[in-house]
Amino acid sequence: MASVANGPYVLGPPNSPHQSKGGSNNNDKIFRFLCCPSHVLRNTGWVHSINCVAASSHSPRTPKRGSSTITRSTANKSSPSTEISSTAKIRSEVLSPFRSFRMFFYLAFIASGTLGGLIATTQLIAALTNSSRAAAVPEILNGLGIDIGAVSLFAFLYSRDNTAKNAQLARLSREESLSNLKLRVDEKRVIPLNSFRGIARLVICAGPASFVSESFRLSEPFTESLLDRGVLVVPFATDGNLPGFEFDENEETQDITAKRKRLWQLAPFNISEWSKWLDEQKKQAGVSSDSPVYLSLRMDGRVRGSGVGYPPWNAFVAQLPPVKGMWSGLLDGMDGRIL
Repeated sequence: MASVANGPYVLGPPNSPHQSKGGSNNNDKIFRFLCCPSHVLRNTGWVHSINCVAASSHSPRTPKRGSSTITRSTANKSSPSTEISSTAKIRSEVLSPFRSFRMFFYLAFIASGTLGGLIATTQLIAALTNSSRAAAVPEILNGLGIDIGAVSLFAFLYSRDNTAKNAQLARLSREESLSNLKLRVDEKRVIPLNSFRGIARLVICAGPASFVSESFRLSEPFTESLLDRGVLVVPFATDGNLPGFEFDENEETQDITAKRKRLWQLAPFNISEWSKWLDEQKKQAGVSSDSPVYLSLRMDGRVRGSGVGYPPWNAFVAQLPPVKGMWSGLLDGMDGRIL
């Protein structure tokens, strides 16, 4: 018998307290729960309730709007600063430690070549106005050409490094903003996205509710393989509607149903911040604001891939290494090139 649910389903432990002491211990429990095999969950009673997030959320700071799982925050309507943070600058220096030295020497060479060119220009003017110094004109022109060539070369190198630096800072700033966004694990737990670093590879599926529902359907054949690779999906319905997730509740398919619900259990928290971040990414990539997109994150939280349309579930299975077994740890950095 199939059941249809509006919005992402979550798994929660029985009789879990409203507040847990010790943030790191609480997150460790969440992560062990996320990665726990379905038969262990079933035998230990962790598969206790499958509840819609919005139907059971009563937090005073997250007003409920109908039955939507999308939580809008009204506590802070001012937009966050778009300036590059000091953390992003430090990370940029660590990733490219010699860039600042190169750019400094480029500027020094440009200044030296410019000064030499000015001196050669004055000498050329004096030689052209004095016939007794006409023999020195070819030599002066040769030196002036060298100065102009050197200034042009180092100006190009400086511009290239400066462009790469700005692009890297923008990418690191976007990754920092993304890592600060929050996810709802269940009706009582909200944690930042950076808490999943080293634990899960998140795939953000953003678009209308119909797009999210179709992505959910297309992922069904790859459910077990995606979970083996540490993939967890963040469904983000940008139109404010709830995607319909259909699960088969037959006893024969109980295991795969539990895995499906675990794969799609996360939900974005504070939707206004998610929308702003996503709009900035689309604007920078030249994608229309109403286009459905997906973003695939590496195990370290950096963006490894993105695109317009449905997530390529089969490509994820083919490219990502398993998080358990003989290859665990060894291939953790083989998530792909960062964008």
